Amino acid sequence: MDYKRGRIGVKRFCFPQSLDEYIGEENIVRFIDAFVESLDLVELGFKHSTPNQTGRPPYHPGDLFRLYLYGYLNKVNTSRQLEREAGRNVEMMWLMGKLRPDFKTIADFRRKNGEAIKQACQKFIEVCGRMNLFGKHLIGIDGSKYRR
Repeated sequence: MDYKRGRIGVKRFCFPQSLDEYIGEENIVRFIDAFVESLDLVELGFKHSTPNQTGRPPYHPGDLFRLYLYGYLNKVNTSRQLEREAGRNVEMMWLMGKLRPDFKTIADFRRKNGEAIKQACQKFIEVCGRMNLFGKHLIGIDGSKYRR
């Protein structure tokens, strides 16, 4: 008896031409994108919200916040994991417009914009609460400690 095997490269597949065709209308990345577009990043205090006149242009803080927020919602925690997912996750490719910031850029963004990220996340929670996107379940945590 033979194994079931895939045949990569033998047949041609007709993939959609655009990433937009992979992302459904109800996908969370569309909500994240619309939410970040609605924010006033300068008012929230994000660094590099207005680009410098000289030097290499930085990543837009809205794009990096999109990456951070997507990672937060999908339990992708570290900057190295976010870097990896930006290159292979179709939802993240769509959300980031195929940008792939390196882990150092992501880590620096978190470090330099901590307070602005907190404020933006509070706004995100408020918006989600108004739209009834969160369940209101009571969770009890027992703080008992036992020895083995």
